[in-house]
Amino acid sequence: MDRIKDGLLAKRACFVQWAGNNRGTFAAMRQRFESDPGLQITPIEQVRIPLKSRDELPPILAGLQWIWCQPTLKGEIFQLLEQKILAGKQATGRKGMDLWQILVLGVVPLGLDADWDRMEHLANYDSLLRQMLEVEQTPWGAGAKVFNHQTLRDNVALLDEELLAAINQRVAAAGRGVFKKKENAEPEPLALKVDTYVLETDVHFPTDLNLLWDAGRKCLDLVEKYRDQFDYALGGWRKLKDWRRRLKACERVASRTVFGGGKDKERRLRAAVQEYLEVGRELSLKVAESLLGLCDQGVDSAHWDVLAWFQTMLDKHIELVDRRLLQGQTIAASEKIYSLFEPHTEWINKGKLHPSVELGHRLLIATDQHQLIQDYATPTSADVDQSVSVADRLLGRYGQGQIASLSFDKGFTRQQDRELLELYIPQVVMPKRGKKTEAQAAAESARKFVALRRAHSAVESDINALEHHGLDRCLDVGMEGYTRYVGYGVLAYNLHVIGRQLLARGWVAGLAARAA
Repeated sequence: MDRIKDGLLAKRACFVQWAGNNRGTFAAMRQRFESDPGLQITPIEQVRIPLKSRDELPPILAGLQWIWCQPTLKGEIFQLLEQKILAGKQATGRKGMDLWQILVLGVVPLGLDADWDRMEHLANYDSLLRQMLEVEQTPWGAGAKVFNHQTLRDNVALLDEELLAAINQRVAAAGRGVFKKKENAEPEPLALKVDTYVLETDVHFPTDLNLLWDAGRKCLDLVEKYRDQFDYALGGWRKLKDWRRRLKACERVASRTVFGGGKDKERRLRAAVQEYLEVGRELSLKVAESLLGLCDQGVDSAHWDVLAWFQTMLDKHIELVDRRLLQGQTIAASEKIYSLFEPHTEWINKGKLHPSVELGHRLLIATDQHQLIQDYATPTSADVDQSVSVADRLLGRYGQGQIASLSFDKGFTRQQDRELLELYIPQVVMPKRGKKTEAQAAAESARKFVALRRAHSAVESDINALEHHGLDRCLDVGMEGYTRYVGYGVLAYNLHVIGRQLLARGWVAGLAARAA
């Protein structure tokens, strides 16, 4: 009955009643899930997930099946998805991917650390995943659902950072119940551990010389793209390949000279860099002429802006190379860009030996005693500024009595922050940096403090697992894609932890047997 009721509500949300000349137009554009699956499709609550498989996929699917079997949680998640994806859209047109399928296909890639080529294969040929998607187990039958590469990417991108954060909060809160020792008992108060690590962007290591080359080659790529279509406006590019060859050759010679040694290095360096800059300036002037020529052509403004952006970056890095290598100036960090393709990338030095520098953004996580991520953020400031904000979010979500302890490492330590947090949280572990007074040393030698400080190291294991589940390097483009990638990664990680616990208890197999 619950499934029928949910199906009727989903259909009613996606249908229009009447349109034009008193004719009924019941054309579903998108729905929560297939409310009336055929006889060849196994209901999700009856999908049998292997208990002894060592692959990463079964625990993730078990976590998704757990969401499906929690009526309140499932209803809240579908409501959030509808508000984001269906809001303001007419319920007419070609049927789109079901909301449940979007959620499943967004979580699985991060859980498996898989690219979209592998996901296309799994979505079409993995029978267990296709059962969880409520489609035919094979794509070969008449009318069988087939998922294309671009369709997967476009639909998964419909969810944004805010929506995924709301879903993650609900899943993490409900997931506490999975780890209860007794069915009717209250969840244990949270023992939280907070730390940060760097989630890298998909960029190469930047230098002024190779960034200048990146800008030049992208200008040439875009000019080549428009050359055949707008031959009159882009005349004079018959030697485009020669421009690319000359620029790359100069970049190689300059890089080898700068980072190498040998006799008369200073003289050779100046000669190599000057030749590189001369070719770059000639190329920049020629691209600027082409931009003027394209103004009167039917070029999409967004494409014109891209060419203008790379031409601007070409000029910028010509100037930076000149100032740093020829004039001996020190370039301020505010003037630097570490990737032309991901300009939001930060240069982060956390004081580690390997790697000494990381390119990306800090990702803050707060994990509980069951390894669930209860909070996450991508802060723009140092760790020392994050302790109050993360505690404020957690207290606002769970209340003062639900957090037993909150531990940090020394990078978060600030005395006034610790004193403030101790007003609301019974045990705050924030080791002091530097020399301690007798009172401080005695407080940090207390048995409870020592036990929680030792337990704090478990967050490093959680970070390692999170990186294993896709959050080591972001493969999405832009800051919006970066934050969406984080949201999916945290959701996949939590569902893996929940599913692993359920499989260990045999809960999923028992549910499937009862449903059958």
